Amino acid sequence: MVEADDDHLESLLSQLNDQQRVAVEHDLNPLLIVAGAGTGKTTTLAHRVAWLIATGVDPRRIMLLTFTRRAANEMLRRVEAILSGLDHHADRTGRKRPGRGVWGGTFHSISARMLRKYGNALGLDSQFTILDRTDSEDLLQLLRIDMNLADSKKRFPLKGTCLDIYSRCMNSQRRLEEVLQFDFPWCAEYQDELKGLFRAFVDRKELQGVLDYDDLLVFWRALLDSDTGAEMIRSQFDAVLIDEYQDTNVLQSSILQLLSPEGQGVTVVGDDAQSIYSFRAATVRNILDFPQDFPNTTIVALEQNYRSTQPILEMTNRVISMAPERFEKNLWSDREQGPRPIIVESDNEDVQTDYLISQILEHRENGVPLNRQAVLFRASHHSLPLEIELGHRDIPFAKYGGLKFIETAHAKDLLSFLRIAENPRDEVAVMRVLTMLPGIGRKKGAQLMEMSKGQSDITAGWKDFKPPAATRDHWPLFIALIQSLSLKRSDDEPMSGQLKLVRRFYKPILESKYDNLRARENDLDQLERISDRYVNRASFLTDLALEPPTSMMELKDQTQDADEECLVLSTIHSSKGLEWDVVYLLQAIEGCLPSEMALRSGDDLEEERRLFYVALTRAKHWLYVGCPRRYFTRNNSFPGGRNVSVRKSRFLSDSVLECCEIINADLEIDADDLESYRSTGIDSRSIRDGLKNRWL
Repeated sequence: MVEADDDHLESLLSQLNDQQRVAVEHDLNPLLIVAGAGTGKTTTLAHRVAWLIATGVDPRRIMLLTFTRRAANEMLRRVEAILSGLDHHADRTGRKRPGRGVWGGTFHSISARMLRKYGNALGLDSQFTILDRTDSEDLLQLLRIDMNLADSKKRFPLKGTCLDIYSRCMNSQRRLEEVLQFDFPWCAEYQDELKGLFRAFVDRKELQGVLDYDDLLVFWRALLDSDTGAEMIRSQFDAVLIDEYQDTNVLQSSILQLLSPEGQGVTVVGDDAQSIYSFRAATVRNILDFPQDFPNTTIVALEQNYRSTQPILEMTNRVISMAPERFEKNLWSDREQGPRPIIVESDNEDVQTDYLISQILEHRENGVPLNRQAVLFRASHHSLPLEIELGHRDIPFAKYGGLKFIETAHAKDLLSFLRIAENPRDEVAVMRVLTMLPGIGRKKGAQLMEMSKGQSDITAGWKDFKPPAATRDHWPLFIALIQSLSLKRSDDEPMSGQLKLVRRFYKPILESKYDNLRARENDLDQLERISDRYVNRASFLTDLALEPPTSMMELKDQTQDADEECLVLSTIHSSKGLEWDVVYLLQAIEGCLPSEMALRSGDDLEEERRLFYVALTRAKHWLYVGCPRRYFTRNNSFPGGRNVSVRKSRFLSDSVLECCEIINADLEIDADDLESYRSTGIDSRSIRDGLKNRWL
């Protein structure tokens, strides 16, 4: 690999600040970049990858792990742009694509790629298909029914809760007893039944040749834990870089330690102050303990903030300084001027709502469009009074969340046909397709699955089946479709052609089964357009399972589209990584932020502090923090179903409040103003055995 000369390297570094340069130029010893909010984390990591390539590391020997495909693609795009000025730089084939070949993607997508390539060392069929969360829930539901655990009298945990428990055990690498005791105490009485259910779950997945999200990581770790697999994979990479390391779980951290036991070539980037996903089994201990896991670690803190004004940073620095364990950093900005954060005190939520809407409209009149303003909250229901009032005033808003369209019933229907063709043992897909046919219910579907068991051609087991009258017209067309799809295993038929075949058969079912047909057809059109990028069915299904797109624009796109001027409403968790000119934080009061549920342990309380910090650091210019003195709740801890008196959040200590301007919204809006504001509006527009042994 040709290395860049000194002039080119200096050019590569010229746009970086001193702290960023130190991180980018670091050698191949373990490196922890503690990147405060808004300090150019993505820029630094992209330049780090570019630096490694420019100084001689083959891009094909670099692994870059992120938490979304969007993040990986953006990072690699930046790497290419950074290196594009190095005219002499080409890969070994002579092509002027200096960043091409980096193994970039999510933990799960890289794992799937590894297992398809090396999984036979574990006895894994490379043709496995991947269950998304909904599929895994459906399989657990089938097992709940088979094992008589779905009897409503027993109040056994529902399928989603069962999957949450199973996934928490896998990702935290803790025993079921411990997970039930500390995370799901209301399910502890069903420990023995859950063990039986999870053993059956592992068995059924093996029988069907499928892996779920957790299996991808478990099998990758097992591969690295084997002598053969460890040697094959470790020898393939000189550098491993991980983004958002504070969001990793124990299983992911163990994968890193097996990839590079001494930490050679390892770079991780993250911020302990933004670790807020423990409900997904992420643990802040991974980033805090990184220097102990890799004793030769160099720590570089990025402190220059490019997002917020200094008055906002003064507040956020004081909030996080109260954390008992953290990496020291003090964020600062060249943008020293700006309004102080505003604490909005009010008698109740209604007054808070009226004041915030008045500020939203005033900022809009002063040139800040709605899509550059965001209202953030700890829990989704906290925004309901505001949503109602926004609707009354015809102020358009978009609340981030909802189903990814790939999780909608009609999209899953369509993809199930392809999944059967790819893997006829996929019981969830087979049952879904059979029961969407008129005249076939779950009982008849189970009989048909039994008839086809062990058949490589699933339709061969059904040759003696006599369809009921309601199914008769559909059955021969259905069989012909499955047979036709099963023959298309090579690259001879574009994926969009296969989807067209399925849609032709599925159209009358869609029309009879669902309402709102136009929206559903639009979703399927979008799915078909996505499929145009693929010539391989397995990669199409894998990508959709691991990183599905949504039917709406991604929030970041949505908030930057001038033609879609909608106020953004978002949970704090969903806002991470984004920024707005104006941020309004609702219910910064005890019981809401911190959540009452978080008061059970010190660790939970500290995560609430970090969540508060994340919310504050989304703001660029203006920050409003709502603190109503009375709050309507049905929570059992309060005299439920009425307004109760509440206190400001404990995170708004006296030292924090010294950085803020405090406004009494009761005095800001009088009775005449209320009516005026409310009339104002805008136009709307073996590993298997090991897994089974966990449940003994």
